[in-house]
Amino acid sequence: MAKQRIDHDRLFKELLSTFFEEFLLLFFPNVYEHIDVHRLSFLTEELFTDVTAGEKHRVDLLVETKMKGEDGLVIVHVEHQSYAQRTFPERMFLYFSRLFQKYRRRIVPIAIFSYDEHHDEPSSLVVQFPFLTVLDFRYLTVELRKLPWRAYIRHDNPVAAALLSKMGYNEEEKVEVKKEFLRMLVRLELDEAKQRLLFGFFETYLRLSEEEEVKLRNEVSQMETKEAKQVMELIVSYEQRGIEKGIQQGVKQGIEQGLKQGIKQGMKQGRQEGIEEGKLDVVKRMLAKGYDVDTIHELTGLPMEKIERMKG
Repeated sequence: MAKQRIDHDRLFKELLSTFFEEFLLLFFPNVYEHIDVHRLSFLTEELFTDVTAGEKHRVDLLVETKMKGEDGLVIVHVEHQSYAQRTFPERMFLYFSRLFQKYRRRIVPIAIFSYDEHHDEPSSLVVQFPFLTVLDFRYLTVELRKLPWRAYIRHDNPVAAALLSKMGYNEEEKVEVKKEFLRMLVRLELDEAKQRLLFGFFETYLRLSEEEEVKLRNEVSQMETKEAKQVMELIVSYEQRGIEKGIQQGVKQGIEQGLKQGIKQGMKQGRQEGIEEGKLDVVKRMLAKGYDVDTIHELTGLPMEKIERMKG
């Protein structure tokens, strides 16, 4: 069975556009202080073509805001590719320069590295000579896999909760990571739509086996009574939604399959009926021209009794 492709761009865009203020507050509090969070506007995606490399690149998030009274932009690019990319700083500079050329505003560039491997990612592009520094371009970075997940579980921040699934945990810690995620979700007291967004994001990147789910339930049952009850209700609630979704998908697939089979059968039946009608029309014409029953039977394959009835 083919592995389902994850739409990383859509997931991160939904998370960051819904909780952009919380994202800045979590990772870049100094930027947050200089931005008017009450005047945020998400602009349409910008697509850039790298003619030299023959590739197309897209800025994941482009946010219009005010910075100390002046119009400004924040660009956020999420990089999912795990292989080393020596040209990534150049690409960030191209995003920056082309957006500056278009909007002529101050721009804060941010890069998020979301892959599972550990790399030492650069955060600048320098072009210089012994006698002159022509360019010293810098951008802010978040390398998720390098972040110690335990340092973020005390943040009542929805972005921190979702991104626990992409931080630096090992396989043995997966159950504990999900338990802490659920505890954070309970504390945040978000509306159902936002809660579903966070849960869907987390489950996409950190999914437990059946044995691990049993272990999670056991650990939750040992928590303080009130909190354990709330977390368990959350688990049961999303399990129920998963079952309902599975039933709905099963019914839908069954209906679609039934329709396809019905259409296929109908077409087959229609073809057969069409052929039959065509033969009858030929028989009528042959009879009108005086052909005998034996000749018509030989040429059309219709039973002689049927031809006799048509003749009569």
